Amino acid sequence: MKVHAAAAPSTTSAAPGQPVDLTYAAEKALPAVVHIKYVQNSKVQTVDVQSDPFGGFFDPFGFFGNPNGGQGGTRKQKVQTPKREATGSGVIISSDGYIVTNNHVVEGADELTVTLNDNREFSARIIGTDKSTDLALIKVNGKDLPTLPIANSDNVKVGEWVIAVGNPFGLNNTVTAGIISAKARSLGANGVESFIQTDAAINAGNSGGALVNTQGELVGINAMLYSQTGSYSGYGFAIPTSIMNKVVDDLKKYGSVQRVMLSIQGSDVLNYINAQKDNGKEVDLGTNEGVYIAKVDEDGNGADAGLKEGDVITKVDGKKVTKMAELQEALNGKRPGDKMTITYLRNKKNFNKTITLKNAQGNTSVIKSADLDVLGGTFRPITEAQKKQLGINYGVEVTKVGTGALKDGGISRGLIIQRVNDANITSLEDLQKAVKSASTSKEPVLYIQGIWPTGKKSYFAVPLQKD
Repeated sequence: MKVHAAAAPSTTSAAPGQPVDLTYAAEKALPAVVHIKYVQNSKVQTVDVQSDPFGGFFDPFGFFGNPNGGQGGTRKQKVQTPKREATGSGVIISSDGYIVTNNHVVEGADELTVTLNDNREFSARIIGTDKSTDLALIKVNGKDLPTLPIANSDNVKVGEWVIAVGNPFGLNNTVTAGIISAKARSLGANGVESFIQTDAAINAGNSGGALVNTQGELVGINAMLYSQTGSYSGYGFAIPTSIMNKVVDDLKKYGSVQRVMLSIQGSDVLNYINAQKDNGKEVDLGTNEGVYIAKVDEDGNGADAGLKEGDVITKVDGKKVTKMAELQEALNGKRPGDKMTITYLRNKKNFNKTITLKNAQGNTSVIKSADLDVLGGTFRPITEAQKKQLGINYGVEVTKVGTGALKDGGISRGLIIQRVNDANITSLEDLQKAVKSASTSKEPVLYIQGIWPTGKKSYFAVPLQKD
């Protein structure tokens, strides 16, 4: 594959106006990019559905259990979900089988099948996922697998040639070429984002695939396209390796990403200035670049740095920050306990402050994603007999309590857990999700609503961390 460029990247030996040879990059990348098949099995789920205001024709007065007495509203109903299958891509980053992909490629999967470029197939398991960056780490049991070397995405330049490698529309082992169109793009799709934009064609099925430079090095994980039709229209976006490396390392070590936040609200300075102009106001912040601060939360890292409304962050650790996406990227590389020096403008004067960063729970401890083991109990879905006896439609029964959070919170055997942190608990999977979500949140507590075999309802607050 050859394309002609006005000027070749400095990292190649080609002279200006000469062709850029991408065959080396393709040869390096193809063996390390995999096809991922996703399967979610059919399940019975309890959902809220709109009640018939006439009680379903034959029960206008709710004699047979319409909780709304024929007055409409919602009710619980069991539905059989269809089996779902989808495909995506992934990148092998270690010879023993670790593969990076997108969270949206694997989320909710019951089965994952990975197919290599040489048609070998492996079953994969999920090591960890991170919705905030839309990244996931999975693993297959393999040895001496082909890998891609990882480059520092901070070093890529706008105009540099890249290839996108993946499996669009089921067309396995597809390579497309283009340039880096922009860096540090923010689309509002993820909680943490600083996308590399490229015009290399990215389509459905490319998600999780590789964005590769001319040296055959990984610079990003292809994540999404921007299109009004759903198909490629010239804009593709990849998660840079500067974000990927930290996420992967944390998922390997801790099972969840160790994240810090400044706990501020704000926007790009230029966006703020333009918004003020639209309202007929002229503002002079002393710069047209940086992050304008609109609000600072109490007790957060931003407050510790002395930041106030109206300040403009211009540097982090001496590195220039021109927009919010760059600030997010810098914060993503930090862990609780790390130090950060923030440079900001206040009334056009420069200030510097070095702080020790805290996590969402306000400390510097490692936050590990918990599972059901932390509760110290055993559970089972309730039976049809229990549903009929207690007049309930769902719940998970506590069948045994040992040492753990349940015992510490005063919960004993027999309680049927129906809701945790405002989420209905219809299965063990629901309970597992609730525990995982709470364990990494700002307030690691389970607020449990349940019912005893006698029909008595109880409420518990169960901390997941001991003081």
